[in-house]
Amino acid sequence: MSAIAARPPFQRFLDEHRAPVLGFLRAMVGPNDAEDCFQETFIAALRAYEEMDGRHPRAWVMTIARRKAIDHHRARARRPEPRDELPEHPAPPASGGLGELDGEVWAAVAALSDVQRSAIALRYAADLSYREIGEALDCSEAAARRRVADGVAALRGMIDREEAR
Repeated sequence: MSAIAARPPFQRFLDEHRAPVLGFLRAMVGPNDAEDCFQETFIAALRAYEEMDGRHPRAWVMTIARRKAIDHHRARARRPEPRDELPEHPAPPASGGLGELDGEVWAAVAALSDVQRSAIALRYAADLSYREIGEALDCSEAAARRRVADGVAALRGMIDREEAR
């Protein structure tokens, strides 16, 4: 039986990966923009679904989600920011993958470098294994472990500095 014949219907694929992808995107772009990135992720996944090799479907869709989050940040950086209005305060994270963690922690995660933020979000919001993180970030499993460890160390440093104030 070929890999294409064994592929589940796309709706089942979407249902299976909905929560981890949405949790990852909330960590990457915030709760206000996560839904838009989520839709863009699954539209792109649908278009490429027939070409997916099927070995690591979660890592495959997380790679797409990560790229959509990067695109979101790039587009946001190009948009002019109004100067006469105060910026909106981010909404508290919704229940689910991120609701169990303090919103301040995810605000600190947002301050990490893109590589560390992606690794942390893939590990703790999407619950991917280090092998799957490596697949999603196009690096080795060892490099994925290092990126997560570096991100956690950076977060601890931020928390320690904040508590010292």
